[in-house]
Amino acid sequence: MQVVGISLRKPAFNEVTASTIMASGLWVALVGLMQAGGHPLERPEAATLLLVMLWGCLSVRLGIDMAAGWRHRFVHLAVCGVLLGMLQVGRNLLA
Repeated sequence: MQVVGISLRKPAFNEVTASTIMASGLWVALVGLMQAGGHPLERPEAATLLLVMLWGCLSVRLGIDMAAGWRHRFVHLAVCGVLLGMLQVGRNLLA
């Protein structure tokens, strides 16, 4: 499958699991560092950070490499924007 000229690959279940665990671990570490540094994150900020970290870790497994050129960066930022927009709409619907 191709998106904007980028050949995407289908990651194995173990790769998706490893990416999810890595994103969760990075998120816990960053939230802990922010808390220890005296700048705790609010719930919406922490949720946004988790979503973006999860996409960042999964995008590598899908074959989107930020260092590979403008198309890869465009797709990465576009998906981040869509995910954050969906998160904002969900927050507004539940509020």
